[in-house]
Amino acid sequence: MTAPDLSSYPESTAVAGAPVLHVDDLHVEFRTRENVVNAVNGVSYTVSHGETLAILGESGSGKSVTAQAIMGILDTPPAVIGGGGILFEGRNMLAMSDEDRRRIRGPGISMIFQDALSSLNPVYSVGFQIGEMFRAHRGTSRKEAKRLAAELMDRVRIPAAAQRVNDYPHQFSGGMRQRVMIAMAIALDPKILIADEPTTALDVTVQAQVMDLLKDLQRETGMGLVLITHDLGVVNEVADNVAVMYAGRIVERGTVDDVFTRPAHPYTEGLMKSVPQVEVKGGRLQPITGQPPNLAKIPSGCPFHPRCARRRLGAAALPGRDCAVDRPPLRLVVPGREAACHYSEEVLGV
Repeated sequence: MTAPDLSSYPESTAVAGAPVLHVDDLHVEFRTRENVVNAVNGVSYTVSHGETLAILGESGSGKSVTAQAIMGILDTPPAVIGGGGILFEGRNMLAMSDEDRRRIRGPGISMIFQDALSSLNPVYSVGFQIGEMFRAHRGTSRKEAKRLAAELMDRVRIPAAAQRVNDYPHQFSGGMRQRVMIAMAIALDPKILIADEPTTALDVTVQAQVMDLLKDLQRETGMGLVLITHDLGVVNEVADNVAVMYAGRIVERGTVDDVFTRPAHPYTEGLMKSVPQVEVKGGRLQPITGQPPNLAKIPSGCPFHPRCARRRLGAAALPGRDCAVDRPPLRLVVPGREAACHYSEEVLGV
């Protein structure tokens, strides 16, 4: 990978009319003594104010690494951002100082992490941890920060918030801890929120409550939302657009209705077929065969071709479209739909 080309992006001045977040051809690799792991390989997406973008894909596809790169919380080394740009309101975050990026985290971009229990410090009360956002970014007194923390706990519908502000993480259920994490994430009214598996390990009822809460907060504030999840049902309920990732790349992008109804990539097609259908009784699920690739040894050509039932190899492939040799670019297949497959038209039936 080449070094990021930052020359065309401003460092500190917001650009009028720019989307709240634009990830531009981002590359991230992890360099170890044994090998180089290519975790993110040219990811690009845009999120506007009030929009919900869902990022789908199996574990190891690069979803969370992309989010951590946006937040600037990757451990470097071994992580290295090897190319591309991350623009917040038109300002290139990769060209900023650590102090400038810290100022953006919280009031600009915030994140809900996967595991609420491990993300909260067990030796501090939840009120203290929520209030730290106000003390660090606004210089608020400890007493005022505690009052604001209680208000936030009430805002995310934690019962008896004023009494529970002094409780510790282990005294809350999984769903309530997730609400505490949401309260911390929205404390400074961010313009965009990244939610990384916000409903993991929660039962179905609590999942619905958490997602309803995020939708309500989004309507109140107009923030953009990047939702990273494996749950296709959640995506179908809350997202506007969806990007499907595989082997560190986006392989399909479009509106939720279009992608879910008529996938244009065989991997997306496989994801949809692996979900139980209410109207189909007694049938077997159709799992995607094989395993995701080793990101230190990504297959040549289309990374999905070893698992793809639609692959064409050698003489069976069209010129320049051998799935094992020629890597398909992410391209416009039909209006509003992009896919990285040589034979997307066949998948769509157009």
